[in-house]
Amino acid sequence: MQLLQDQGRPVSFDQLVALLDISRDEEDLFQRRLNAMERDGQLLRNRKNSYILPEKADLIPGKVEGHPDGFGFVKPDDGSDDLFLEPKQMDKVLHGDRVLVRCIGLDRRGRREATIVEVLERANTRLVGRLMEEHGIQFVVAENKRISQDILIPPAAMTDKRAKLKARPGNVVMVEILEQPSRYSQPIGRIVEILGNYADPGMEIEIALRKHDLPFEFSKEAQAENKAVPDKVKKSDFKGREDLRELPLVTIDGETARDFDDAVFCEKVGRGWRLVVAIADVSHYVRPGMALDQEAYDRGNSVYFPRRVIPMLPEKLSNGICSLNPDVERLAMVCDMNISATGSIGKYRFYPAVFRSHARLTYNQVWGWLSGESQPENEVHQALQPHLQNLYKLFQVLLKARKKRGAIDFETVETQMLFNAQGKIENIVPVVRNDAHRLIEECMLAANVCASGFLHEHKQACLYRVHQGPTPEKLENLRAFLGEFGFSLAGGDEPKAKDYAELLEKIQGRPDTQLLQTVMLRSLRQAQYAPENLGHFGLAYEAYTHFTSPIRRYPDLLVHRAIKAVLAGETYNPGKWEDIGLHCSGTERRADEATRDVDNWLKCFYMKERIGEEFEGTIAGVAAFGIFVALDEVFVEGMVHVSELGEDYFHFEPAKHQMLGERSGKRFRLGDRLRVKLVRADLESGRIDFILAQEKKDGPAGDDEVVTWRKNTTGKPALGAAAPQGKPRAGSGGGKPGKSAPGGKAGGPGQGGHRGKSPAAAKTGAPKRSGKGGAKGGSKSASRGGANNGGRKGR
Repeated sequence: MQLLQDQGRPVSFDQLVALLDISRDEEDLFQRRLNAMERDGQLLRNRKNSYILPEKADLIPGKVEGHPDGFGFVKPDDGSDDLFLEPKQMDKVLHGDRVLVRCIGLDRRGRREATIVEVLERANTRLVGRLMEEHGIQFVVAENKRISQDILIPPAAMTDKRAKLKARPGNVVMVEILEQPSRYSQPIGRIVEILGNYADPGMEIEIALRKHDLPFEFSKEAQAENKAVPDKVKKSDFKGREDLRELPLVTIDGETARDFDDAVFCEKVGRGWRLVVAIADVSHYVRPGMALDQEAYDRGNSVYFPRRVIPMLPEKLSNGICSLNPDVERLAMVCDMNISATGSIGKYRFYPAVFRSHARLTYNQVWGWLSGESQPENEVHQALQPHLQNLYKLFQVLLKARKKRGAIDFETVETQMLFNAQGKIENIVPVVRNDAHRLIEECMLAANVCASGFLHEHKQACLYRVHQGPTPEKLENLRAFLGEFGFSLAGGDEPKAKDYAELLEKIQGRPDTQLLQTVMLRSLRQAQYAPENLGHFGLAYEAYTHFTSPIRRYPDLLVHRAIKAVLAGETYNPGKWEDIGLHCSGTERRADEATRDVDNWLKCFYMKERIGEEFEGTIAGVAAFGIFVALDEVFVEGMVHVSELGEDYFHFEPAKHQMLGERSGKRFRLGDRLRVKLVRADLESGRIDFILAQEKKDGPAGDDEVVTWRKNTTGKPALGAAAPQGKPRAGSGGGKPGKSAPGGKAGGPGQGGHRGKSPAAAKTGAPKRSGKGGAKGGSKSASRGGANNGGRKGR
């Protein structure tokens, strides 16, 4: 590229060979490298087959982002503003394709508009969708609504040859694209798999797996390695490990949990405590270079759907040899900590160990003993009581230290789906968390902090769990919004977590607490994995990483390997840390999107039987095309379109999170209470639509009906039980898919679903330890409580 820059003109292949002194034997390798650079948009060939730099030809490489309405955008690789693609341009490509475009000016809305010069790389080779037929022509409508083009299916391509079945209109199918779209033709494909009918039990998960390209089958090589894994710990594996088999370590999890990857023990030492956190030693069984390791990397994390888990590792590992089941020997990586009477972590050390869990306990069981509501029923449980009391006393100290540190604690509502025998939602209920949940979370946080400190101290690269403070733009909007209520956020241009925590304390007890809390939450960025230690804003840690969940998170497995390398006096380098961090952050988002799709579909199915009913709810999101309402007792979210808000022109004011009527002055603001009527629950689009409920005025018969829209006497929004969290659902109305409505990044009622992760945990990594999988829907989302935060294992 420097050579082309220096030449200042197009250069042919032969000229490049001569200029770079490439030998004849290296020409093939050199050509392949040039082809790869073309695919990446680094180079371009002109009509004379000479190589040029795209920027010299005013060309911009980027990725296509489609819209259900047929238009699209190009997201430039350099991070500059998106470029608009009109429908005719989108006819040439599909969502996700990489392209070179030329900016041709501004459209009527002032956006940069582009024309496609070249398609660099096709992103879609297979798609999941529904087979349709019109006038004898059969085609597949993609389940991914960002792909607005239909895939034509020739008659000869209608059969799933493996199953020897012929697809029928209405079937959900996998289609292989034989011919990509062009300026003159639609894409053409053939059916390679028939999944079944749209409403079949479990179909929503089958669709989500294929729509989001989630790996769900292990390769033959990985299965062979998994088969070779022993069922029991070998005596030879004890070598070099400390023996903790007599230490009364216990696991504490949900009632329906099947895999146990952490055990804890606490004892009083002087004025402080000794805390031992033992984590399953997955790295002993999954080594670099193994097919199992490649599978774990590709998946990035386990994905927890209602009633089904797509594990990062096969069940023999995750529920077998790496699950810390009671009364069996297991290998572990141990973090052994001394914690002072004020909650400060003093000396700590990491070491490999062999141990056995002395009991499998549950949150409710432990909390019953600690609160005095119940008594241990056998000698084993009775013998554990002093250790559990120590854990609880340590937890109270750690909680005070957390508050002093200034970690942010957003109060949110988590929900759990309960299912019937047919696999459909029977009810959605709030999850009650007790101090046993929080106790484990604090233990996991302490171990994660020690892991980051240990690796940082020994200058061993790793993936940190990074959570940065608000962007300047979001901070400015937050302060403007808070100013309307007479509040201000301290900290100047760089507020700390403690500034957020102090403001949260000030707003407690107000009728608009949930409104203010939600806007504060939405001002924060999303946590991610990165090799640069930028600290964790939400938890108020200078350094933080994930150590406690190697069964279900690949970054944790890497941290285990890095710690072992330091202990052995070596350096661990799995490749480009930055690329690995981007990949793992991407698999988190992928898992979130897939579980959200499934939750939305199940909730649509649940609400289909309730069309016509009226519900109380809270405005959970505001966008230019309408408002999103989270229902109080049903924990489902849907949209009231702007056209249903009243006889007025309503204007969206993003900084104030509200819609304002031009003539009437009527305002619909985040956190306001509404009564709505369900008018639509569409399974195909995943949309749940409401209209404002109406009541008769008091007065003579025939009076016009008025909208029920309640405020309290102070003029402040009167908030109810449902917290106004919620990322507007994809497909719930207009707007650019994949981009939440302004102020709508929290994810909440109607989105968290089966033991859904709380919005606060997703954003800040605040500890929210959810229950583990089970028949009644107590499943984990992407990382037990949320792919973005790491669930119960400390964020």
